[in-house]
Amino acid sequence: MSAFHPVYPRITLIAASLGFVIVLLDVSVVNVALDALRMSFSTNVAGLQWVVNAYTLIFAALLLMAGALGDRFGARAVFIAGLILFTLASLGCGVAQTLTALVAARLAQGIGAALLVPNSLALLSQAFPDKEQRSRAVGWWGAAGGVALAAGPVVGGFLVTQVGWRGIFLINIPIGLIGLALTLGYSKPSPRNDHRSLDLPGQAAAILALVALATTLTDAGQLGWTHPRIIVAMLVTVLSAIGFILIEVRSRAPMLPLSLFSNSAFTIAAVTGVIINFAYYGLIFVFSLFFQLEQHLSAQETGMAFLPMTIILMVTNIIASRLITRLGARRLIMFGLVLAAAGYLLLLPISVEGSYWQLVAPMLMAASGIALVVPTITNVTLSSVDQSRPGIASGVLNTARQMGGMLGVATCGYLVRDTAPVAFIQGIHLSLMVAVVLLFLGAALSLFCLSRET
Repeated sequence: MSAFHPVYPRITLIAASLGFVIVLLDVSVVNVALDALRMSFSTNVAGLQWVVNAYTLIFAALLLMAGALGDRFGARAVFIAGLILFTLASLGCGVAQTLTALVAARLAQGIGAALLVPNSLALLSQAFPDKEQRSRAVGWWGAAGGVALAAGPVVGGFLVTQVGWRGIFLINIPIGLIGLALTLGYSKPSPRNDHRSLDLPGQAAAILALVALATTLTDAGQLGWTHPRIIVAMLVTVLSAIGFILIEVRSRAPMLPLSLFSNSAFTIAAVTGVIINFAYYGLIFVFSLFFQLEQHLSAQETGMAFLPMTIILMVTNIIASRLITRLGARRLIMFGLVLAAAGYLLLLPISVEGSYWQLVAPMLMAASGIALVVPTITNVTLSSVDQSRPGIASGVLNTARQMGGMLGVATCGYLVRDTAPVAFIQGIHLSLMVAVVLLFLGAALSLFCLSRET
């Protein structure tokens, strides 16, 4: 079997895209199953937060390490390992009998997801050495992820309603097996760099800091901020974060080169990535609970309620790439952040008795604003670093965005921890206001800290 057959790069593209699809599918699909999971495991909002954040937490923590692993052991080998782990973990999620088992399987899924994303792109770079062809391949890869993100709530809602919540995890198994067969049969072996450093101390400190932070934000609502467990978690968060910085400063081959942040454009892009994912994923979590717990929509109806928002997100992402050259990144980031903030502000009159149709236009505004920002900050990130460092730069941005999503779910989940209607609506109002303030802050940072030429 010749690895240079003309059709093989296209099949590698399909395999890489399938790996990306299952990663993003599991980002969006779980939200429509929150009520089913709550009833199945007799859990509260904090328990649901762990189901969502266990995945995002470890995904964020390992993204940078996963790219280094691909360099060290070969992108193909690490991608295959990621597919196997993600598929097995999805089976574990689907058969979990306790909330603890489900959260553990979600952690394993997050590890698999981290292995898949950077190495799927590395596989594309290897399969398409021509720059123009590679650009098209990455475009198709991104489009496949966009479709998965948009389809996730609808597919998840259908599966939860017709099959049960376990179906949203078990559907990953055939997708993973197909991706595995295609990768094994049609992708070329990847080069290895045995001298690539993995910065294990830095990775350990990063994981410890993020786990402690997630524990603090998620469990404080149930235990209280003065509980010994929360106090210890806060101390571990601070000490681990300080330790991580010290390790990275002294390391010869740091996982996170702190020198990147000396560039203001790079720093603003990373901060903006945290802000937009905080707002988007935090409020998706909150509105998923609102539709299911307060308005008593089924999982399928909840998925359909998010469909306009996810479609506009996908379409606007495509439009944004064309607007960057016309308007400039600085203007587009500011406009997108202000538009998203305005959309969330218009959601403030929300009530349990209110009509869904009153929410559609503000939700579309918020999604459009965020979709304008995502490709723009990606462009700024890649343009602000040396040509030899695009991989680490994009890895830092993706890690920042995943951290933002985790913080958003943890913080907004804390604010809506009381599901009694009046208290829950107050929690939604607070969540919306936190998101609005952060989005306006991001717009101000872009206005004052990004150069007009950006």
